[in-house]
Formats: sequence, structure tokens, C-alpha cells
Amino acid sequence: MENVSNSVRMESIKSFQSTISKCENALAQMTQKGANTTLIAKRLKALYIGLALLEYVWNQKPHHYTQEDLAEARHVLTGLFPSIENSYAKSKAGSPQKTLLERRMKSLELAVQAIDDLSNG
Repeated sequence: MENVSNSVRMESIKSFQSTISKCENALAQMTQKGANTTLIAKRLKALYIGLALLEYVWNQKPHHYTQEDLAEARHVLTGLFPSIENSYAKSKAGSPQKTLLERRMKSLELAVQAIDDLSNG
């Protein structure tokens, strides 16, 4: 994890912040409409944990998550890969969407790696 460049670190943290923001907005809209929010709430918690772990590893920011939280977050985050890969395959080469999805995949991979490192450390 140490040999991740500063630019990739910044892109990964920004990607997480952006994804969290989108999920928070979606959760608010779904709550207003009375839709089932269980899945989006679970994903949002996993995203918070993923971001916290990246900031813990790279910026020594403390986190308060348990091993159980980390295991659940890892499961949820890895569950996002197939849909992101699917969207990525459909997006046009060189498009902003493709770049966004590349960064999102990279940031999720790094967060899962951080969880694995901490869980096995």
C-alpha cells in the first residue's frame, strides 16, 4: 500500500468522496419517496469505511471501525465490482464516464486491500 503515488491517493479519496455524495443524495431521494433504503444505506456505510481506511493508511487518521465492520464493508465493496465493470465495458473509450469508472474501481480495490492488510495485520 505504501508505494501508491500521491496522485492516485488523491484521486482515490476524491472518488470515494464523490461516490459517497452521490449515495447520500440517492438515499435522501429514496427516503422522501418511501422506497426501500436498506441496500443504499449498507453501501453508504461500506463507502464511509473504505474512505476511512484509506485515510487511516495514507494520512494516519484514526478510525473507529471493528473487525466485523471491516468484514461487512469488504463484502459490500467487492459486491460493487461486477456492476462497475459492466458499466465500464459499455462506456466509450476516452469518455469522462470511463475515466470516472476507472478511478472508482482503483479506489475500491485500494480500500479492499487496506481492509485486507488491516484484518490480516
